[in-house]
Amino acid sequence: MAVDQELVDAAIGLARHRFPGQDWSGAAALRLDDGAILTSTAPDAPNSAVGLCHETGAICEAFKLGRRVVASVCVTAADKDRGYWILAPCGVCQERLFAYGPDVEVAVPEPADPRRWRTLQLRDVQPHWFARVFPDDVWPYEAQDPESRN
Repeated sequence: MAVDQELVDAAIGLARHRFPGQDWSGAAALRLDDGAILTSTAPDAPNSAVGLCHETGAICEAFKLGRRVVASVCVTAADKDRGYWILAPCGVCQERLFAYGPDVEVAVPEPADPRRWRTLQLRDVQPHWFARVFPDDVWPYEAQDPESRN
């Protein structure tokens, strides 16, 4: 299930609904392994050091539901006239998405026109990801049960 127009439209729809009439807006949409789409956006924080990415809420919701993320897109609008641009996931969101494996598909903007995108797997977005050096890595990542640490 690649990033497709439906997923991009879900992110843009949330941004338009949540921030009507504003020059700047942004949102994200994630597709789950069952085909469901989750959307989220980031709250403003007085201290930018504690800000969150647009994907964070949907990633947390997927975890709450016990579902696997298979695709992700983030959009932003710098102003009303230029439309919505695709943003590749930042390094922090790449790490969050890597918990679901290197085959998670993400949208990355086309250099000539950031309103257009192509789909890449995380392994291709970040070919030198640090965990690749561990030969027995298991995908998707399985967090240790807190009880097993005792």
